[in-house]
Amino acid sequence: MSQKYLMMFAKAYSAIFSPFYAPFWAFMWLFLFSYLKMWPLGYKAFIIGIVVMFTIIIPRFTIDLFRRINKWTHWQLSHREHRHMPYFITIASYIACVVLFMQLNTALFMRGMILATLATSLVCALLNVWWKVSTHMASMGGLFGTVIAFSYLFYFNPLIPMCCMLMLSGVMGTSRMLLRQHSLAQVIVGFLIGAVASMVFIMVAWV
Repeated sequence: MSQKYLMMFAKAYSAIFSPFYAPFWAFMWLFLFSYLKMWPLGYKAFIIGIVVMFTIIIPRFTIDLFRRINKWTHWQLSHREHRHMPYFITIASYIACVVLFMQLNTALFMRGMILATLATSLVCALLNVWWKVSTHMASMGGLFGTVIAFSYLFYFNPLIPMCCMLMLSGVMGTSRMLLRQHSLAQVIVGFLIGAVASMVFIMVAWV
């Protein structure tokens, strides 16, 4: 019975912190806990709406449609050889989001956040040709790298949020291995890809 509940928790946790939600969580953290919380509510809601549309709704709907057309289960879609099209759809959605942000002349670090997610997806897609890297851990690494980048840009002590992100990432890595989706190496590499991409692209975009 305890094993059953453990697996249920792992599935629920993986769904809550799905790779699709990483940009949403990053922007929510930015708007709630940085000085940007002083920005007008309407503008923040507008930006969040764009992020949700291009990083969650469009890719998830399109990928699910692709899965149904091919009559695959969610488990079959997670196989390495079936992940190419979902990667392509996700990358195309992120590119569209970056282009729209540029047209709207949003802050550079906001574009950097989407570019970091885009870069992470590109690296994971390339590795997927040979190896199934963990995109869930890449998204957790991305959030961890975002905290570090923001602490540098906005001058705050990142110790507490860094510790929280490491604990959340540890739970995610354990969940993915319990569900037999990834090995320890795939979990660690995924986290490192996301962390490095976030730190580099957010800080470079700021410059």
